[in-house]
Amino acid sequence: MKAFFNSPCKTEYFNTSNEFSPERLGEGILKYMQELCTKKCTPIILGIGTDRATGDCLGPLVGEMLKKYNPRFTVFGTLDSPVHALNIRDTIQHINSNFFNPFVIAIDASLGSSAHIGYITVSNSPIWPGKGVNKKLPAIGDISITGIVNVSGKNPSLLQTTRLYTVMQLAEYISAGLKYSIDYLDDFCPL
Repeated sequence: MKAFFNSPCKTEYFNTSNEFSPERLGEGILKYMQELCTKKCTPIILGIGTDRATGDCLGPLVGEMLKKYNPRFTVFGTLDSPVHALNIRDTIQHINSNFFNPFVIAIDASLGSSAHIGYITVSNSPIWPGKGVNKKLPAIGDISITGIVNVSGKNPSLLQTTRLYTVMQLAEYISAGLKYSIDYLDDFCPL
């Protein structure tokens, strides 16, 4: 996780309901990748979450949408093989042990204010998975992308009562933004 230690934390918000384009998100992702990926590395897309709760399936949905898109990018966390609280430590260990200089783009659902439901964030810092539901899991990601799926609060059913429409819309925008950044990456980043 190079970004967390080398750069001040920056986070950008993208509103999917206001004339927002996946290209604009892709440009934001590409900007962080250009800043952080200064030497040859292995790009990894890590979709975090489970397909057993509507609000938590954002990461696996994005992974599913990207798993066959570009063979240069390795994808972990799909609907068929999700990365979640029970296996994230093993997945992180596998990535660090089996890939040369992994550059991890971590994607996860998050909770926020009601005004930010449907927003996407992109940051040059890692994700702390499970933080919104008080789980203590390791941080992961050189770049993190979150989709705000519901309001934060102490109600444990928030992720189960999240609208699938919101999650699907976020997943489509994030995967389209990542495809855009992947397509332009060859011109800008020594991967």
